[in-house]
Amino acid sequence: MKLSYGWLKEWVDVSWDAGELGSRLTMAGFELEGLTTNAGDPILELNITPNRGDVMSVLGVAREVSALTGQPVTGPALRSVSDQLTDTFPVQVNEAAACPTFLGRVFRGVNNRATIPAWMTARLHSADVRSVSPVVDVTNYVLLELGQPMHAYDLGRLSGEIRVRHAHAGERLQLLDERTVELSADMLVIADASSAAGLAGIMGGARTAVAPGTCDVFLEVAYFAPSAIQGRARRLGLVTDASQRYERGVDPALPPRAMERASALLTEITGGRAGPVTRVYSNVHQPPRAPVGLRRARLARLLGTSIEPEKVRAALSALQMKVQDVAEGWEVTPPTHRFDIAIEADLIEEVARVVGFETIDERAGEAVQSFPELARARPPEAAILETMIARGYYEAITYAFVDPQLQQRLFPERTSLAITNPIASDLSVMRVSLWPGLLRAAVENQRHQQERIRLVEHGVCFATSGGAVTEIDTFAAVACGARLPEQWSVAREARAPADFFDLKADLENLLAATGAEEGFAFEPAQLACLRPGRAARVLRQARAVGWIGELHPDIVRELDFTYPPVLFELAIYDALRVDPAPYTEVSRFPMVRRDLAIVVAESVSLSALRERVILSSSSLLRQCRVFDVYRGPGLETGTKSIALGLIFQDFSRTLTDEDVDRNVASIVAGLRVSLNAKIRE
Repeated sequence: MKLSYGWLKEWVDVSWDAGELGSRLTMAGFELEGLTTNAGDPILELNITPNRGDVMSVLGVAREVSALTGQPVTGPALRSVSDQLTDTFPVQVNEAAACPTFLGRVFRGVNNRATIPAWMTARLHSADVRSVSPVVDVTNYVLLELGQPMHAYDLGRLSGEIRVRHAHAGERLQLLDERTVELSADMLVIADASSAAGLAGIMGGARTAVAPGTCDVFLEVAYFAPSAIQGRARRLGLVTDASQRYERGVDPALPPRAMERASALLTEITGGRAGPVTRVYSNVHQPPRAPVGLRRARLARLLGTSIEPEKVRAALSALQMKVQDVAEGWEVTPPTHRFDIAIEADLIEEVARVVGFETIDERAGEAVQSFPELARARPPEAAILETMIARGYYEAITYAFVDPQLQQRLFPERTSLAITNPIASDLSVMRVSLWPGLLRAAVENQRHQQERIRLVEHGVCFATSGGAVTEIDTFAAVACGARLPEQWSVAREARAPADFFDLKADLENLLAATGAEEGFAFEPAQLACLRPGRAARVLRQARAVGWIGELHPDIVRELDFTYPPVLFELAIYDALRVDPAPYTEVSRFPMVRRDLAIVVAESVSLSALRERVILSSSSLLRQCRVFDVYRGPGLETGTKSIALGLIFQDFSRTLTDEDVDRNVASIVAGLRVSLNAKIRE
């Protein structure tokens, strides 16, 4: 907010100049964004913290300056306006919990074309508020001075009575900015006998707006509970001074004072005559001011130093709090305008601000020493992405909230966390997987005639269990379309759609960067959104860390994919945790390769075959490569032929044929016994 130094001096007699005042407020927890001059009057531009709506006014800042200087808050003399009319306008509050206090007053004979005093227009201008008319300027002036929003209605355009009620579902209202909005049933409105006349605590309606020719005015000053206003303005795309203040909280004791101040200014400037004030007050629904305990030991512990009890009591009293001594410290009752004081830590912060942060000695903190995991154990995001980008993938960034129908279709067994105020109906739940966003992105790319799609994403997913929400750092990929980019030197077969094994090769390349490639395995499994027989769990040291598979044909048709996408998803830290690579000696002796073709049942996985080869061999086996898989004529139904390339090597000598033959015979025997394998000649 912007604040005139001269206006502030009218409220508290501070001896500091504007620059020194700004510096002291900065030390007290404010943020001074700028200091300018307007017609010789310095203007302070203060950044107000979100939970301190009480200081968004001259009165609020004056209270702070008073606490820092010890000078009392005086302010301009409050002139009471006696009743000059008997006219009233009936008021009925249907929602007392949302509007516990409502004050209304009738003014007749108002000259809304009167000359506005120069001092008022100058102060409004210093706060970046445009002068409109005497009636509107008075309401804006009192808002800036006291922090109390108010609204003036053209009395001649009101009918029946004022009624504070919730809007009817689908009710429409034209606002002062000429926008017509559709209201929902949880929005509070100020209505008359015909229809809604304004959106309570946010903006008035155009139908009852004050015009230059208005001569009879109904002035409203009310207190609205923050819960009745919060979120409603943003839902309609509105941000107003009134809504910002009511959402953060307005002093519930302020309406009578604001009504008197506005009445005095209005009658003085426009020459209008005032009727009696209509008051609707619900004592039951006024916000409570419960005392908050402050312990001496806790104060010293959080601030790291002991503060004399007299200084604590003086600091809190300067902030207009009632302080009562108790055995362990103090019992403090905040004033009505300090609705942000709720717990002990709030009071400790206030003591530190007023006493002065600079008076608290600095000293090294003491804490139990702990040894976190090595930083290199966490894979850098850039390294993960670069590994996939080198294989033709592009990084995607999708919303953390997704289409509930698509997510339910993919993961019917998982519970989704619904969003209270979604930005769109198809973005109304938090994602449990990165796949919904990636699949939508892939569909959109396909619509834009992209025939080869490779996308990866690193993001957070949200799992719910027993009411608790867990965030899971996740990495996922989707591949769809041609196996290789189209070019003249690529065989037609290589331009076939990518399949499970293409994505598995990309994933294995990523897993190899962990330094623990041998610790990974792929176990056939089934997930509702993946095609049966083409899905697997990714295991690391027998622990599940992710999924890989081809999208289910039914979902492929529903999303209108040309080619079935294949996907993988990993819990990034569990799967890609880096193990330090051990030193491996480089042998000076040649390798020996033997090729072996074996026939096994179709159900035998490569991981089981490789594991049996390693167990049956000696330490001379360095690698076991698969270079061919055959199914077809010459083999029994339900079997397949796998060609293995076995690499042997020793670090101390050159291997002989006898050494290699002995190892190959052991491997063959092991495969026959454990997997019922046959050697294919």
